[in-house]
Amino acid sequence: MKIKKTNCVIVHGCPADATEEKTKEYAKHWMPWIKKELTSRGIITEIPFMPKPWHPDYKAFKKEFEKYKVTPDTILIGHSCGCAFLVRWLGETKRYIKMLILVAPWKISDGKDKFRKLFYGYPVDKTIKERVKEIVMFTADNEEENGKKSLSIFYKALGGEIIELKGMGHFCFEDMDTYEFPELLKEAI
Repeated sequence: MKIKKTNCVIVHGCPADATEEKTKEYAKHWMPWIKKELTSRGIITEIPFMPKPWHPDYKAFKKEFEKYKVTPDTILIGHSCGCAFLVRWLGETKRYIKMLILVAPWKISDGKDKFRKLFYGYPVDKTIKERVKEIVMFTADNEEENGKKSLSIFYKALGGEIIELKGMGHFCFEDMDTYEFPELLKEAI
């Protein structure tokens, strides 16, 4: 009998510019902490470094992301524009997964950034909810207005559970004032 092994892939958000390119600090905030916590519990966790995330390109993200194993026992976690990528990828590929966790999901372009306009400009495939065992979305009471609108777009299409936390903003270190995210850990395990 083959033993099922849960793994996790986390897709980071998109920085405003290329200042983090040299240090590759896109996978920051709570991501290293959650990776360590999940790994210590036997859940192999990876955080791909998406190419030029300040100018997000779906095809480039997809090429990098598909280097990682995604099975029906996989947990996918996205932050901000990483959520938009995961939802689009799941809709396009029709893959089955264990859990989809969207943290501060984003899907609204300011209209001036051609990269983000193309990246966010897709219809959400409502059949994703038929292939994902559990969907959880994290937001904060003090999230930006477009973040709240983005959450609403994803929730209307996918359903799932919304967890609203107080004072966490966009779930960046600057908003949270901590690298730990125990609420996310609780949902993931």
